[in-house]
This record gives sequence, structure tokens and C-alpha cells, in this order.
Amino acid sequence: MKSRKGVTGLEKKTYVTTPRLVMGCGTFAQAGEEMARLGASRVFVLTGGHAVREGKAGALEKALRDRGMESALFDGIEPDPSCDTLERALEAARKFEADAVVGLGGGSPLDMAKAVSVLLTNEGPLRSFFGVDLLYRRGLPKLLIPTTAGTGTEVTAVAIFSDHKEKLKMGIVSPFMVPDVAILDPELTLSVPPLVTAYTGMDALVHAMEAYTSVNATSLSDMYAERALALLFPHIRAAYADGRNLAARSAMMEGSMLAGKAFAIAGTTATHAFAYPIGAEFPIPHGMANALMVVEVFQFNLLGNLLKFARIADLAGEAVEGLPLRDAAQGLVESLRRLVEDLRLPTRLRDFGVKKADIPRLAAGVLKVTRIMANNPRRLELEDAEEIYRRVL
Repeated sequence: MKSRKGVTGLEKKTYVTTPRLVMGCGTFAQAGEEMARLGASRVFVLTGGHAVREGKAGALEKALRDRGMESALFDGIEPDPSCDTLERALEAARKFEADAVVGLGGGSPLDMAKAVSVLLTNEGPLRSFFGVDLLYRRGLPKLLIPTTAGTGTEVTAVAIFSDHKEKLKMGIVSPFMVPDVAILDPELTLSVPPLVTAYTGMDALVHAMEAYTSVNATSLSDMYAERALALLFPHIRAAYADGRNLAARSAMMEGSMLAGKAFAIAGTTATHAFAYPIGAEFPIPHGMANALMVVEVFQFNLLGNLLKFARIADLAGEAVEGLPLRDAAQGLVESLRRLVEDLRLPTRLRDFGVKKADIPRLAAGVLKVTRIMANNPRRLELEDAEEIYRRVL
């Protein structure tokens, strides 16, 4: 996304999102039809181990065969996918001579599918494309099918990868990353375990809240974010408590998608910048990293936009009417503390092996995530980053 100030002072923005969304229970069955619409004949399928074990990958390949397409399966993609895995996937896709790509699973297989699609058509070293608008060609046709409600990557132009050698997370950001079509079938999320439901749901919440409080927020991103929060806050506990609750699962999937649209316009803020260094270096899934950091980061950020944080507290169900603005905004922080407790999510970095000696290095890493920190509603210095990590240690 690009933005600039016009002569009137009104901010001009452009953003791209997925042009075709197929939503609703049972829509997974339309995967073959959607790929046929895209003219696919040799489909490279990227997924994780859960989708294979649960038969979802097999059902997808059958749907493709029934439409006369050949497919190759690349499975076992790890949480927070690595550059090394991306290299292996690219090699396998080239060998198969794929002419289309499908991502099936959580955010990791979906990001992998987006990247494979474009890197098959953009020649050059992999790391030369990490950054903003560095791709020069469209990718292969791509379909994304999320099986969790969290990342919203099915409607964004971003894919994130871990470089374990450099202990960094890096992103490919380009309009060419946007999928041609996404299928959102909440029935695919019914088997997601409670812990994964919890931290992927928190990821979606953080996306919506950070887009809403970003300095780049617009009336359009606010509309998406508010609707996302109105769906996510009332249903995340129910989806966690009983994964068979289809109404809650449906609300979470729609809310996650809308949160993706919100941050596609406005961007995310410091919670994500704090999550990236710990996720790149320690075994912490991205959504869980956001859940670990969001309370203390929001406590710091409140002063940057009390009105917006107070509005989120209202959407979270807090009794804010009649309260001073500062107190209303503080209610959001307390609401998030209770939510993390209810979802039984970890609250301490030390539980993942982070030590006090790691904090200066991790804090320096936060400030290197300049693409995200530019959106933050409050200026943050190195000492602030260190103190926030210490509070979560």
C-alpha cells in the first residue's frame, strides 16, 4: 500500500485485496471449480501436516482430479515458515512444472503459497524480494483456503518468513502477492484444537486493534476493524470453549478476514514489531507471540490515541460510559488481561527460553522493524522496548 498527501491535505491511499471471496459452510467443495475458473491444469498444493492427517489435503486433491487437473502436494510446512522451507517448496514446484498454486491451512501454508506463486515468475535471489514492491511480474494463479481464523493473509499483499540464520523475520510485500480467490469455509476450523483457536484468534484481534489505532488508519480501515472487533470479541471465548460451535467459528473466520482487510490498509503496530524478534529466535507461534506482548504494548501505546483505545474497550464489552477517557482506555488493557487468562495462554517469555540477557538484542530487533513501527501511535525508544520486554519476561 502507498500513501501521500494531496494538495488539499487529505490523505490519498491505494490498496489491493482479494477480488473473489467464496464464503460459507460447505464452500470447500468448490475448490476444483474455482481452480478450473483460473485455467489451472497442474496445481501445486502447499499445506501442513494437520490438513494431511485430517484428510483435508486428500479431499482437495480429489476435487482437483475430478476437474481433470493434476496436483503435487508439498506438506509439513512448519509454523512461522522459514526461508529454507520456501526454497525447498520452490524447487519442488519448478520440478512439477506447476501452472497454479493452492494454499490450504493456517497462515504458514497460505503465506508459503503466495510466495511460491510469485517467485516462480520473478527470477532472482530469494532474499532480493524481501521488502516492499520489489516483484516485477504477477505470480501464477493462486487460491487460498484458510483452516484457522487468525492471520487474514487470504486478503492481504504480505507474506512473512523466518530467517533462522540471521534470527530475523522478513516480509515480501507486493500487490502481486494478493490471491486470485479465497475460500472461507468455517467448517474447516471445527477441528482446530483449543490452544490454536486461542492464539490464532488473538492474532486476528491484534490485527483489528492495531489497524484501528495505527497512525495510517482511515475511515475505510476503521469500518473493517470495528466490524471485525464486533465479531471477534463476543465469539473468541465461545470458539475456544467449544470448537464445535459453528456460529462462533463462522464469526471468527469472518472477523479474521475483515481484520486482514483493515491492516491491509492501515498496517499493524508495535505488538507485531515485538512479536517478530521473539518468533524468529524462539519456538513461539506468531499468534502466541502477539498474545504475549499485546497487553504491555497497549499499556504503553494508550496515550497515543486514548479515544480509539477507549472505543475498542467499548467494543470489547467494557462498561466505559461516563468514565474519564483515560480510564475508559485503560479498561481495554484490563479486558485483554482477562481474555488471555480465560484462553489459558502463556504470559511469560521465560516459559519459551527467553532470558534477561536476550532483552537488549530483542529490543534492538524491534526498532529494526521500521515498516511496522512507522504506524505506531506512540514514539518508542530503545529503552522503552527493553522495559516492555522486561515486563513480559
